[in-house]
Amino acid sequence: MKGHLRERSPGRWAIVIDAKDSSGRRKRRWVSFKGSKREAQIKQAQLIAEAQNGGAVDPSRITLNEYLDRFVRDWVALHVSARSAERYVCSLVHVRRHLGERRLQSLRPADLAAFYASLARSGLAPKTIKHIHVVLHRALGQAKLWDLLRDNPTETAKPPMGADRELPILQPERGRELLDRLRGGPLYLLASLALATGMRRNEMLGLRWKDVDLDSGRLTVEQTLELTRAHGIRTKGPKTKHGKRTISLPPHIVAELRQHWRVQQEKRLALGMGKAPATSTVLASDEGRPLNPDTVSKAWERAMDAIGMGEIRLHSLRHTHASMLIAAGMDILTISRRLGHANPTITLGVYGHLIHGSDDRAAAIMEAAFGQIG
Repeated sequence: MKGHLRERSPGRWAIVIDAKDSSGRRKRRWVSFKGSKREAQIKQAQLIAEAQNGGAVDPSRITLNEYLDRFVRDWVALHVSARSAERYVCSLVHVRRHLGERRLQSLRPADLAAFYASLARSGLAPKTIKHIHVVLHRALGQAKLWDLLRDNPTETAKPPMGADRELPILQPERGRELLDRLRGGPLYLLASLALATGMRRNEMLGLRWKDVDLDSGRLTVEQTLELTRAHGIRTKGPKTKHGKRTISLPPHIVAELRQHWRVQQEKRLALGMGKAPATSTVLASDEGRPLNPDTVSKAWERAMDAIGMGEIRLHSLRHTHASMLIAAGMDILTISRRLGHANPTITLGVYGHLIHGSDDRAAAIMEAAFGQIG
């Protein structure tokens, strides 16, 4: 077995591997490579060694299903959380069903456009199709990085556009009404905490008493709950370094947390469990276990239907928190840090449409500067 190089353009090479198949016929394999001549020679040696050891696979013969098996095993399992990995696998079920038997390198933008159209005709929501597209884009982008694809067809094939559905935002008086209707029930503290801090559901459910400093009126987001089929309920760190943050608490939340602590301890003592350790979660079952995120969301939906606010999702309270800070004129950087966004650009992308009045102020500034001229 032998190979040679052909320089197609400066820094771009064709590595040609000459071999024989099982019948003794000559078979030539071409591999594109970008880099120096020395790097191309090293890559050529690796390819020859793989072929001689029987480990080489001709990329042109790999089906999409075969590639996705590798993508899930060698990339998804190492780079995303267990919960996200489950979402990836669920999204790829649709891809496998429609396109799995196609050769990876034969995929074209037109194939993906037809795939997305078929999903839309089957009744799948635009948001779901968009997520499938995002996952497939990541998968085929990795195939390109692994030199299994020259072009990523998802770069030009786009999923159908759906109308963005904005979560409703509560006005202060309606927010107070919601809290009044929930007061005394199991979801009251969750709702009050969400409105006052803008925390995500799983951040609140993962909050431990050791993360709360009632004397200074602050809490620290150190972990979040995660629910997966494989592992059940478990904790993990925030998604980004900015997710780990300290949030100042308004006095009424400090008072509510103190009251909640007293009631929680009384229940534990009545059950013979003893005082709650600092590592126990603030929002816990009577037995002291963390709450199931899905169970909480379903209980929230039932509660909202019962009080005539069925359109209000739990995540709406996070949006309400952010919108109230924006309306009060707080700067985007502070809001971004409080929400745990990776950067203020994300905050602007989500909430920028709520920022009003800045353009009027710009006009007033120009009037003050130049309006009296002449």
